[in-house]
Order: sequence, then structure tokens, then C-alpha cells
Amino acid sequence: MLNRTLAAAFDAALPYEDYLTASPAHADAWRAVSEQVTITPEHLTLLQRFAREMRILVISGAWCGDCVRQGPALAAIGAACPRIDVRFIDRDHPASPIDQFNINEGARVPVAIFMAEDGALVSHLGDKTLSYYRWAAAQQLGPACPLPGAPIPVDVVASVTQDWMNECERVQLLLRLSPRLRARHDD
Repeated sequence: MLNRTLAAAFDAALPYEDYLTASPAHADAWRAVSEQVTITPEHLTLLQRFAREMRILVISGAWCGDCVRQGPALAAIGAACPRIDVRFIDRDHPASPIDQFNINEGARVPVAIFMAEDGALVSHLGDKTLSYYRWAAAQQLGPACPLPGAPIPVDVVASVTQDWMNECERVQLLLRLSPRLRARHDD
């Protein structure tokens, strides 16, 4: 049942640029953070070794500061790896599975849902990465979701990007070592 819900949500979700086009009032904030995201040569080397197809469904809100600060990193990772298909769906979209991925009993975003090539749920990570939580705690920002465009240091963007790279690598290894997928691919 959940895999069918995820498949429907993934089909309804949009590629990054289409998602931004659908939310023109917030697109500039997302693009400003996108300019800060760097996929390093080490990241590219790692991404080139990915053997399994991976789908990432990002439940988001174009208005959400946390989404603005993290979504561009996921989009950049997906753009750098042909084996990763990243799509974004608004939390309030009728096909959004947000109710099944509440965090701390709330519909917090972003939530990245990692799926295998056949749409099977593999993992999910949501709200903020560890690096961002560390930075937020050190800054004692207060609000859980600052307004889009709130400044974030480049080193924090790099740390958040690395956190998402680490999760993508973890999921890729999980997929690569999966007995089910190894049998399917005869490897």
C-alpha cells in the first residue's frame, strides 16, 4: 500500500526547475542557495560509482526556509548523477504522503524519501540534517523555520550538502547490497 502511495506521489512530483517555476514567488530564494551549493570532484567520483537507480521524493514547501536551504543540495546531487531521479512535491499537494512521514508528530518539511528503482521504500530523512541542527543550535536561532532567504554561511551549505551526499551513499550501498536487487541484476 505504501509503495503505491509513494509511486503516485513520485509521479505527481516535479523536477527541481519545474517545482521552482510552479512557485515563482519563492524561486529566487531557492536559486540563491543553489548558487552556493558545490558538488566537489570527490562527490562526482562517488556519484559516478553508483550502480543502482535511486528515486528521491522530496516533500517540501516552496515557502519553507529549511526547504530553501536543503532542497538545492538534493537537486544538485541528482543533477550530478544520472542514476538519481530527484523530484519535489508540495507538502499540501493531494498526492503528498506527508501524513505517513510526520516528524516529531508534525508535518515538517523537507522530508526526503529514498526509493529503489521499483519504487520500494528504502529510507527517509527529514526536517534538517545533522550539520544544520548543529549550526542552528550554535546560533540559537529560535524559530523552527526561518523565512526563506535568511542567510546561511557557505560552510554550512557545504556541510548540509555533505550530509545529503552521505545519506545518498548510505542508501546506494543499501541498494547495492540488497539481496533482492542483487538477484534481479544478477550481480
